[in-house]
Amino acid sequence: MNPILLMAESGSDITPELAAKYGVTIVPMHVAFGGETRDDGSFPVTEMFAHYAKTRDLPRTSGCMPHDFEVVFERLDQQQPKRPILHLAYSACTTCSMQSGIIAAEGRENIRFVDTKQVSAAQGAVVIAVADYLKENSDATLDQAAEKAEEIAKTVRMGFFPGDLDYLRAGGRVSNAAYLGAKLLSLHPLIEILDGKLLSTKKYRGSMAKVVTKLVSEYTENLDPAKPLYLIYGAGLDEKIMRDVENIAREKGFERFSWVQTGCVIAAHSGPGAFGIVGFAK
Repeated sequence: MNPILLMAESGSDITPELAAKYGVTIVPMHVAFGGETRDDGSFPVTEMFAHYAKTRDLPRTSGCMPHDFEVVFERLDQQQPKRPILHLAYSACTTCSMQSGIIAAEGRENIRFVDTKQVSAAQGAVVIAVADYLKENSDATLDQAAEKAEEIAKTVRMGFFPGDLDYLRAGGRVSNAAYLGAKLLSLHPLIEILDGKLLSTKKYRGSMAKVVTKLVSEYTENLDPAKPLYLIYGAGLDEKIMRDVENIAREKGFERFSWVQTGCVIAAHSGPGAFGIVGFAK
């Protein structure tokens, strides 16, 4: 086992099972709705969707606070004292989490922070790839691991369709005019991560089934089929769409692909039925 311990926020959408398998420590981000703030991952995302459908009160997300990191650092100090830590952070352009971690780590040694400039399963892809690297390079130093993480992060690509634009409109990210136009014309904005920022880069027209299959066919052209492919789904995505996506992935030569459900942080902005694709550039 490599002595370096990996850490990431819950917004990476790494499941507890994967976190245990790869030895990743998860720090909770937060979601506020129904008059209380709760840890991301501590409740099913469908509960958040049901609340919004009933009240039209949009859930609000927030990054990890310094206290969240302090709690984790103290636990690790007791369980695995002096073990070096590499935190692979949720894009610092979008949240205060990485800065909170740096504040909490003041005065502590052997902790490094790397801004993955990725979110959701794209961040998770970086974390898992670094875990695989450390498994194969058990003598890697903290500096070497951080350098490798930065290198890997630059190769990750993510394309994403929100499932319900109503969530984006309610959050002020889409104007009423753009929202109505998209609804009338069946437009689906493609969201990509560019230099850490979530940007709408293109619009696809048609049913969700049509635009998803078109996106997968196009996006995989520039991804390396020898590396893992991550397929993102929001609760409520049609199962037939998921099966069609799997068939296209196989046709494109991807033998290693897995589904990742959106956690509350991303789902609070994308709504139910979202779809995304994450892979590594050729």
